Amino acid sequence: MRKTGIIIKKKFTFEAAHMLPLHDGPCRRLHGHSWVMWISVGTDVGIEEDGPKTGMLMDFGDMKSIVNPIVDDYLDHHYLNDSTGLSNPTSENLCIWIHGILLDAKWPKGIRIDEVEIEETCTSSCRLIM
Repeated sequence: MRKTGIIIKKKFTFEAAHMLPLHDGPCRRLHGHSWVMWISVGTDVGIEEDGPKTGMLMDFGDMKSIVNPIVDDYLDHHYLNDSTGLSNPTSENLCIWIHGILLDAKWPKGIRIDEVEIEETCTSSCRLIM
């Protein structure tokens, strides 16, 4: 492995509803979004120097196979208040929740989760940086 400061990120999308019962505006009512989620990973080990993944920090397909089941099981076409167990699933709370779920996923040795970003709308996002 060759040491590097490279971070890779992959985009995931999902459709989901939520409500923010503590909010003092219209978001306290049930509503939905077309969400965009970016997952960024890095490593302290380095990028592959030989084999089928030479030059890669991690194969994007491998990243997809780890994250997609989380999207399918908890996020896409779900009511986030129920599927996540969050009583107030703001973008900020979702970032923290998703990071916790990702920490429990089976990542290749040496891979760390550097960022989780949630775009709630086309103009609003939240980014959790490790």
